[in-house]
Amino acid sequence: MPQQVRAVVAPGKGEPVRVETIVVPDPGPGEAVVRIQACGVCHTDLHYREGGINDDFPFLLGHEAAGIVEQVGEGVTEVAPGDFVILNWRAVCGQCRACRRGRPWYCFNTHNARQKMTLAETGQELSPALGIGAFAEKTLVAAGQCTKVDPAASPAVAGLLGCGVMAGIGAAINTGAVGRGDSVAVIGCGGVGDAAIVGSRLAGARRIIAVDVDERKLAKARDVGATHTVNSRETDPVAAIQELTDGFGADVVIEAVGRPETYKQAFYARDLAGTVVLVGVPTPEMQLELPLLDVFGRGGALKSSWYGDCLPSRDFPMLIDLYLQGRLPLDAFVSETIALDEVEQAFDRMRDGDVLRSVVLF
Repeated sequence: MPQQVRAVVAPGKGEPVRVETIVVPDPGPGEAVVRIQACGVCHTDLHYREGGINDDFPFLLGHEAAGIVEQVGEGVTEVAPGDFVILNWRAVCGQCRACRRGRPWYCFNTHNARQKMTLAETGQELSPALGIGAFAEKTLVAAGQCTKVDPAASPAVAGLLGCGVMAGIGAAINTGAVGRGDSVAVIGCGGVGDAAIVGSRLAGARRIIAVDVDERKLAKARDVGATHTVNSRETDPVAAIQELTDGFGADVVIEAVGRPETYKQAFYARDLAGTVVLVGVPTPEMQLELPLLDVFGRGGALKSSWYGDCLPSRDFPMLIDLYLQGRLPLDAFVSETIALDEVEQAFDRMRDGDVLRSVVLF
């Protein structure tokens, strides 16, 4: 029967979030109910609260989560009650033109649970962030959004693979195809940028240059694997990256900010025939202007990385295995653990640059 649980809801644009009682229905065909153990506070949740995604309020926030499958609906075979899973927001369909061409990480028809969770007091339907809604004791998702991983991993770190850390690692390894001996520059050293640094290190990059305006973030970037740092408030980052790469520019430049100014820096800081990867998320009003002759003359590739071009069923278990082997420093991304009713304060600390990730523990 339906369950009532506590959850963090964004009631309206710019309004503080609040903890409400919500109703989680029994899973229908292809659905699963997951008991959440941990959920990271991602900047995307703040975008939802501020109306930067859409205006389908009220939102049930939270999406970087790990937990235990509690119930499954009819036809679900990929997970079972008791499985430890990381939630993802791209349950692939297996039928679209991308999936049929063997490129399911580009699936054009990803899906979420069909049923809606509701506010217990009014019955109003909730819009779960990225189809997940995991700032909740339990949530309803499509079974394809659950990826089973080794339960030896801490939920606090495992859940971070569900969004920001996967986006950054994937931007380096999957989208940017960073290889052994490459030079890499990462512009923007928040959670996604630092994850791109970690991914570049995993891939064997020889030189990893971190760029930011905040010395605290640059210090953290060094901790997770940057070989050089550039404070772009004080130094021209394009010139600095070129100087650190024998005058040529980096083989791969990963832009993890999502602004036209920083994208132009990334464009001109790459070597001829190099690659630019945009993983920072721009806002709808932003416009980019580049000389078309420069786009042509510099060659190479200009790519966007959506969710790190990941395939959760392939990438999540592999990255958890690397973590358990001591080769992937996921613990470095957890700045603090908090309670469910501290999410609003965590947004403030995130805006001020005081944390890499706050993680709600249940």
